Amino acid sequence: MTSALQWVRGALGATVITAASLTGAFAQDAAAPQGEPIKVGVLHSLSGTMAISETTLKDAMLMLIDEQNKKGGLLGRPLEAVVVDPASDWPRFAELSRQLLTQDKVAAVFGAWTSVSRKSALPVFEELNGILFYPVQYEGEESSRNIFYTGAAPNQQAIPAVDYLAQEEGVERWVLAGTDYVYPRTTNRILETYLKDQLGVAQEDILINYTPFGQSDWQSIVSEIKAFGSAGKRTAVVSTINGDANVPFYRELANQGVKAEDIPVVAFSVGEEELAGIDTAPLVGHLAAWNYFMSVDTPENEEFIKSWHAFIGNEDRVTNDPMEAHYIGFNMWIKAVEKAGTTDPDAVIDAMVGVSVPNLSGGYSSMMPNHHITKPVLIGEIQDDGQFETVFETPGLVVAQEWSPYLEGSKDLIADWRKPMSCGNFNVVTGKCGGQGEQAAAQ
Repeated sequence: MTSALQWVRGALGATVITAASLTGAFAQDAAAPQGEPIKVGVLHSLSGTMAISETTLKDAMLMLIDEQNKKGGLLGRPLEAVVVDPASDWPRFAELSRQLLTQDKVAAVFGAWTSVSRKSALPVFEELNGILFYPVQYEGEESSRNIFYTGAAPNQQAIPAVDYLAQEEGVERWVLAGTDYVYPRTTNRILETYLKDQLGVAQEDILINYTPFGQSDWQSIVSEIKAFGSAGKRTAVVSTINGDANVPFYRELANQGVKAEDIPVVAFSVGEEELAGIDTAPLVGHLAAWNYFMSVDTPENEEFIKSWHAFIGNEDRVTNDPMEAHYIGFNMWIKAVEKAGTTDPDAVIDAMVGVSVPNLSGGYSSMMPNHHITKPVLIGEIQDDGQFETVFETPGLVVAQEWSPYLEGSKDLIADWRKPMSCGNFNVVTGKCGGQGEQAAAQ
């Protein structure tokens, strides 16, 4: 189907996938949609340090839009992708969000990866009343009326991963290693409190380390991890390292002989796409916590992989968790627009709560009043082929906690965007709403 795609350059560097290019090749499948196209923004870094993770999400969105057009489009109209490249430049996410909403007139935007890119764009979406679907695990401590969080909150990834290591691996010492920005710092603040208050871990048994984006020299850091793990207590690394820095990090672990049976690493931002660029043989047994793995054995996942390989024209291309999050979020948006009968943001936002669609791990994910979705939690071991073998799965879907119960400033907050409450940070003790969740998160 990729041969049917015709690329044209739009204003200010936007790439537009035209409606005409998405209709001719599938006329036999459904009546071709007619009329003015509904534009969909795709806001992912195609260059810079985050391109290793985000480029494939752009491709996934093009596939989803292509498939929806084969079904007749949306409200009888064709969908048209408007692709922009923020180039891993966080202020650029805000600039391009404004362009997508004011100039390109998109009905919704799917994009961002890092929390700093999301937080850069968030005020723009609130100011202009746009809709952003954010597909990546994040630190919580936020709930905006204009954002739908289809990635994992900490209780849907980080907390279960720590519980697994403590209960199943007997871990007593903890290295919290992350890239130096808001997601790792906030997640590690939650995890440090959880380890000490809930699991009884002593402060001296917690080592926290941060490195810049694109960190390439890991020799001294891995040496420090090895030394910390030599104290006679079972030690693990909880990694919130993001982007292409993961490649030299794992390479240095192998260089220094750090094996999973000695010091296991559980990663929150390493999936199949990142492993495609690494010699995985020395990493077998290290872990990742996600809500989806390509190796999940369900009919829905089999069909998704088949469609992905047909669209991309390469059977070696992998799938991963944020792709599934876009799959869920996109299908939820389609369903909400059909329910509302319009792409008007206010009507769609109201229609989104309660929407339920199939996920790829089996069952259905639902959009909750806090604008987060229900998700299963999976922990997988890295295999030598770059895939994951699931070693743990929650018995059911987990409801996201947008505000952490382990942090003093947020444990009394909830979000509920249904009317009449319509609040992202309602304090259940004071009975008052603090305004948009972003403002409370910044306190």
